[in-house]
Order: sequence, then C-alpha cells, then structure tokens
Amino acid sequence: MKHYKIAVILLNIAILILACKAKETEKKEIVEKPKNVILLIGDGMGLSQISSSFYFGNKTSSFERFKQIGFIKTSSQSDLITDSAAGATAFSAGVKTYNGAIGVDQDTLAVPLITDKASKNQVATGVISTSSVTHATPASFFAHVKRRSMEEAIAAQLPESPIDFFAGAGNDFFFKRKDSADLSTAFSENGFVVDTVSLNKPQNLDVNKKYGFLLAPKSMPKMSEGRGDFLSQATHLGLDYLSKNKAGFFLMVEGSQIDWGGHANDSDYIVEEVKDFSKVIGEVLDFAEKDGNTLVVVTADHETGGYTLASENGNYNKIKGSFSTGGHSATLIPVFAYGPGAENFQGIYENNAIYHKIIDLTQWGD
Repeated sequence: MKHYKIAVILLNIAILILACKAKETEKKEIVEKPKNVILLIGDGMGLSQISSSFYFGNKTSSFERFKQIGFIKTSSQSDLITDSAAGATAFSAGVKTYNGAIGVDQDTLAVPLITDKASKNQVATGVISTSSVTHATPASFFAHVKRRSMEEAIAAQLPESPIDFFAGAGNDFFFKRKDSADLSTAFSENGFVVDTVSLNKPQNLDVNKKYGFLLAPKSMPKMSEGRGDFLSQATHLGLDYLSKNKAGFFLMVEGSQIDWGGHANDSDYIVEEVKDFSKVIGEVLDFAEKDGNTLVVVTADHETGGYTLASENGNYNKIKGSFSTGGHSATLIPVFAYGPGAENFQGIYENNAIYHKIIDLTQWGD
C-alpha cells in the first residue's frame, strides 16, 4: 500500500509538470504570433554598407539593438547574382524567380503576394520607398508583370491592389503617362486619397479610406540633395494609420538609394543613405518595443558595388569606401529580427524563406 501511495504521488507530480509545460508551450505559441509585421529592406545593403553606420556620423547604429541575426542566400532562379525584382519577389511571394520578374514565377504566372494574404485576413498593408513606388522592390508587393521595366503597367495595378497606404515618388507613371491615361479616377474609385504635394498628415486619418503620397516625378532626392526626413516621416505616418486597424498590419519600408550609391561607386552617397535608413530602423524598433506585438525584420535584396571599408593610403585609423564592381554581388546578406518569433530568423537560409517564416508566424496563410 505504501508503494502504491508513493506511485500515485509521483504520478500526480508528473501530471502537474506536464500540465505546466503544456501551459508554457501554449503561452509561448500565443506570444510568438505577431499581430503586426514591419519588413525593412535596404536595397543593395551588404555587410560593409551596414558597417558604415558604425564608423561614420556621431550616432549609435540602430543595428546594434538586434540580438537575433541570420544570413540569406540571394541567388535567383535564373542567375547566381539576383536583381532587385527577383530578390523582392522572393520576399513578397516566397518563390525563386528570374531576374526582372515582378510578382510572377519562372513561367511568368502571377503568384499570391504576402499583401494579398494579409488583406484576406483583414490585415492592413503599406509600402514606402525613396524610389518610385513602381520601382522593383515596392512593385513586388502589389504588382504582377513579366518585366520590371513595365512601370506604367505596374502603376495601373496599384489602385486596385490590396495596398492601403503608400508613399514615395513616381507620379509621372500615374498622371503623365505615355498612354495619356490619368489614374486619378481609378484611385478615387478604390477609396484612395492621393497627395502629390506634401507628406502632410490628414486631419482625421480614416480607416475607411486609403492614403497615397506621390511626391516626385520618378524618384525622391538623395539625402545629400535635401530629402530630409521623408523616410522617417512617411514611416511614422504609415504606422499611425495602419496601426488603427484592429486586425494588425504589414508594412514594407525600403531604403532604395543605398543601391544607387553602390551602382555609382559613390561611398558618400551610400553612407548618407545608410544613416537615414538606420535612423528609421531605430524609430521602428521604438514603436515595436512599445507595442509589444510587432515583428521587425531588416534585410536587403542583395549587395551592390562589392563595397569594402578599406584603409586610406595604408592609414589604419582612416577608412574609405572602395568598390569591386558597378553592379550587384553574390555576397550573403544579413537578416536582423526583433519581436515575437524573431528567433526564427537565425541561421543561414534562402531569401524566399523570409516570406515563409513570416506567413508561418502570423498564420496569414491559413
């Protein structure tokens, strides 16, 4: 009888332990399902571009705030070295496709985008860019065309897309088109309020309306040409609006011109654009820390310029940027993550895995 009682006690203890573990697992699963996702893409931003934020300027790099870090392999379906279109489509649709493809697979067939899946789950969506919103990276989050150069065709798809908020340049592709079409009517018919003058916050942000800002003909100015806090202000405005949606939101923010500095082999251009991007990352992390239910992922589609931070004239206390190419390179790209499920972004994996990791965590695919 004594042994029986001991066995019963031990059994009850085991049941309690298993129950506690089950509750811990359940709690963990609930915590790790983020309500909101902010994906920040530094176009052309490799490790040296990121490293520049540690050496130039007098502000602490926002990249230091991340604890969860991984790397992606960036080759496209067609080439060892990807372009921005295939790279962004890997993020937006979870497929490897050919260079130049926007939201289509290797057979040029349209594929469902993360914004489509988010929208079907009543999740609000937005894209922000310092390029034209019809450029490869932002376009990959709302359009489907076989060639990235088809910017007027890309523009025509934005009014009817799932996007609720956008900000960037490119009004020529919407209102001064070669086919003479004016997309103003298409925007208004689909509930958009579009501003082509300034990034002023509407007096009353209405969740029943959509908002767009097209503030330059083809691209926003460089930081060195006076762009100022456009990226920061657009991100704040986007977060103010999108966070009003009770079901959550998905926002893609692109630092487009890091890539352009790489193509131009202009180190100063890169440094200023990375500093601007780092500032926005810091502000997004502040939002996520306060919110407590937002996943932040920072990465790049590829590296541009074969950029290196080398010594100047052999002086190891002085750094200058140098380049090995005017195009893209095949280097692995870092991924930084913060928030619910951030640990899932550690390791080395293919670029399209970022899409699948986000979908799995949010359950937007269900």
